[in-house]
Amino acid sequence: MQVSGSALDGGRMTQNIMHFARLLRAAGLPVGPGKVLDAIRAVNLVGFGSRGDFHSCLFAIFVGRREQRELFDQAFHIFWRNPAFMDRMLGAMLPTVLGNDSEQMTEMRRRLADAMSAGGKLGEPAEDRLELHGLLTSSVSEVLRERDFEDMSSAELDQAKRAIAQLRLPHDNIATRRFRPDPRGGILDRRASLRALTRPSEGVPLKFSKRRTRQPPLVVLCDISGSMSTYSRMFLHFMHAVAAQRRVHSFVFGTRLTNITRQLVHCDVDAALERVTEVVQDWSGGTRIGHCLHLFNKHWARRVLAQNATTLVLSDGLECDSAERLNAEMERLAKSSRRLVWLNPLLRWDGFEPLAQGVKAMLPHADDFRSAHNLESLDDLARALSV
Repeated sequence: MQVSGSALDGGRMTQNIMHFARLLRAAGLPVGPGKVLDAIRAVNLVGFGSRGDFHSCLFAIFVGRREQRELFDQAFHIFWRNPAFMDRMLGAMLPTVLGNDSEQMTEMRRRLADAMSAGGKLGEPAEDRLELHGLLTSSVSEVLRERDFEDMSSAELDQAKRAIAQLRLPHDNIATRRFRPDPRGGILDRRASLRALTRPSEGVPLKFSKRRTRQPPLVVLCDISGSMSTYSRMFLHFMHAVAAQRRVHSFVFGTRLTNITRQLVHCDVDAALERVTEVVQDWSGGTRIGHCLHLFNKHWARRVLAQNATTLVLSDGLECDSAERLNAEMERLAKSSRRLVWLNPLLRWDGFEPLAQGVKAMLPHADDFRSAHNLESLDDLARALSV
């Protein structure tokens, strides 16, 4: 396989790399536009003449986790035999791969099979195979409720996104320090009663009031580092659905902090997420939780946490910086919030223990520690927000 810079500039190699990236994304790998551009630049700069070098070049760009390797190898083996194979394939023709056939590998192969057997071109969306009308409406949705987002096929992910869009939050109004007139209220409004005495009337007119209630805002901090890629992308759909029902201040962080509140206001979720992609520069990279929380506490906390806000932090707690700094920033965030809820997808494992330094630093300051790895966990979170 001979590839040159000119072939990338004017030939079909660039288009083929884009189609290959769409196949990987449809199969469940977190491949965004930035990685596609990086892959094209890398292939253009490497200057190689072998299939192995080409494989290694794309592997370094598209694969960020060890369990994604087998899925990438299978897709590469089939796709680059004939880049136009999708026009003719009606089913998945996966090669036999030596090694342990674990349950996780089986799920990844199934996602690749779904992506490859959709028919038509990769740029066209696959037709929906199953209908989903809510979180608790059918046996199909019951199965999806308990399935991990990382184990879902592309069709199942689409159904999960539709279910999240239909999620409704219960009301969690809290009493404020302000009052409003209410004849049946239990608090005597002395000022209004004295004003009533200045007007002619029989008897002593007493006026009563009760406390005003309002729904507190919700502040969401979502980790978009490489280890959280699949869950953070699904949680963005949850953030968009919640933003349509109440006041939400949304932030994402990896190596930097980005406010995406305005981008999520758009009524169409696809358009909203496209706007988010345009402003966020650190997708699927490293993570500096302590640094990003410091930026939030310094620049945003007094603006968005001033009205008894509930704070949600979605992160696996795998910190790259100092655990002492993370501990201090989490403590400050907890004191500024009415309630601090930490969502960690690692809780899906029965044998989870808080052994990482970042997890140990964050856990003591969380009022509630929950998982966020499937539809059931998000449904439980929605109900818990009203407690």
